[in-house]
This record gives sequence, C-alpha cells and structure tokens, in this order.
Amino acid sequence: MSSAASQSVSNLLPAERTTRRRRKDARPSELTAAALELFVEQGFAATRLDHVAARAGVSKGTLYLYFNSKEALFKAVVEDGMVAALVAAEQHLSDHHGSATELLQQLLRGWWEQIGSTSMAGVSKLIIAESRNFPELAEYYRERVIRRGRALLRSALQRGIDAGEFRPVDVEATVDVIIAPLLMLAISRFSLRLCGQEVAPEAYLDAYLALLLHGLSRGEGAR
Repeated sequence: MSSAASQSVSNLLPAERTTRRRRKDARPSELTAAALELFVEQGFAATRLDHVAARAGVSKGTLYLYFNSKEALFKAVVEDGMVAALVAAEQHLSDHHGSATELLQQLLRGWWEQIGSTSMAGVSKLIIAESRNFPELAEYYRERVIRRGRALLRSALQRGIDAGEFRPVDVEATVDVIIAPLLMLAISRFSLRLCGQEVAPEAYLDAYLALLLHGLSRGEGAR
C-alpha cells in the first residue's frame, strides 16, 4: 500500500474503519449468497464468476480475492449452508436424550426448515441434474453432504432399534426410503410448481412423518 493510501486509511474515523472492516468480513457471505441464487437459477455450468460478482455488487477481481474458481465458490456455498446444518444436527444427535421417535422427527423437520424450504434445496436439484458433467463436485457433495446425512439417519434408526422403540429393519434401505420423499418435496419447489402442481409442505410433512413413524413403531397394532 502506498504512503498516500496508508495516510488515507489512517485518517478515517474509528467508526469508518470499523464499517470498512465489517464490510470486508461480510463480503465472502455476500458472494456465496449471490452464487447460490445464480446456481439455482441457471445451474452450475451456465453460471459465470463475472455474473456472481455483478450480482454481489463487486468487481470480478474482488471475487478472486476470496475464491479462485467457480468450484471453490460452489464448495463454499455448500459448506456455509448444508454442511453447517449437518454439523448442528450432529451436535443435536449427540446431545439428545429423549426418544428416538422425537429425535427422528426433529432431524427431519430440522432438515426441511434449514435446507429443504430454502434456496439451498436448489443445490440438491443441481447435483442431480449436473453430476454426470462435474464428477469431482459430485464426489465432493457425496463425501461432505450425502454420507454425513445418511450417517445421522442411520444413527437415529439404530438408536430406536436398540432401545426396542423401532422394529428391526434393514437400516440402509430404510435410510433410502426416508430420504427419497424429502428430496422429492424439496426439488418440487423448483420443478413441479412450474408445471402447475403445487405441494403443501406442512401437510406433506405431517403425512410423511405419520406414515414413517407408524411403520417403524413396535407399538400395539403396528406391524
């Protein structure tokens, strides 16, 4: 930095310096928010870094100060959104001391509230649509999101089985069955709605959880 520039910065009032520092600290999250919007709207292949910079209101050079490629930006979007939600869910699983039924409901509703009902759900649609063309990103997503999400559900199911709360089931197959309807609900927000088919999320979730938990229950009358 030149001496003139240094003098200019030093002449800023403390409040102005603080505002600039906060703006700089906030910039990565502003960039990932803009990237998420464009990834959902256009897909990964069609999104360009200059589009992201323009959407965020910064220069492309500024974007490169934080992310050196579109792949790095995509990973940051996933880490800030999906991975952060999974970390919180893993902590909830560790701290939970109630029934497995309560735990499973909380995990599934939490996923919907933090991911499925938000723009982050569009990332799942993007992966489904474009994973063949971007296998490295698909592998990253599988390791960071899919494996961890499956592990959460596997642990909750096994906890219920071990406690005698859930009937014995094929855990891996049941994880698949649990995920599929939620994934369908999430991507319907970006697909079926455009075809004129509206899905009421709360009614869908209530019916889904009632059927799932009845099917798992070892209670009287359940098979």
